[in-house]
Amino acid sequence: MIDCAPPPLAAAGPRTADLPESIARLRRAMRRAARALDPEGSLSVAQLELLSVLAEHPGARPGELARLLRLAPNTVTTLIQALAPRGLISRSAEASDRRAVAVSLTESGERAVRAWHRTNSEILRRAVAALPASQRRALAEAVPALDALALAIDELADAAE
Repeated sequence: MIDCAPPPLAAAGPRTADLPESIARLRRAMRRAARALDPEGSLSVAQLELLSVLAEHPGARPGELARLLRLAPNTVTTLIQALAPRGLISRSAEASDRRAVAVSLTESGERAVRAWHRTNSEILRRAVAALPASQRRALAEAVPALDALALAIDELADAAE
């Protein structure tokens, strides 16, 4: 029997094996810094991610949002129920099927997404500026590879559906 399993992550390079934990630490650090930079921010990361997906997919149905976010439909429903009364999203029945609901950002929701993106950009700007030039160059050179990695991960998620 031939082993068709992909090579271990370490086979791509000794430092590549550390990539999953590095990404997890980066996500935690970004969340922590965002809370420190915007202590009045009352939206959860899950709520902000839902708003960001809606900015990319206006008028999406809750089921589509669940698929895009890889969340359970009832979790998306809970997020929608929390965001609607705050005036960040609107729900409307679709003309072709009155039972179907389309979800869109309101102007306040769009402002929240822009503010979240500005906060994240500011965190990264400050953090990158504090790094030595060689590490700033390495990060700049890594951006295309990170974009390709994100695309490959998205494709794996889509193939699993």
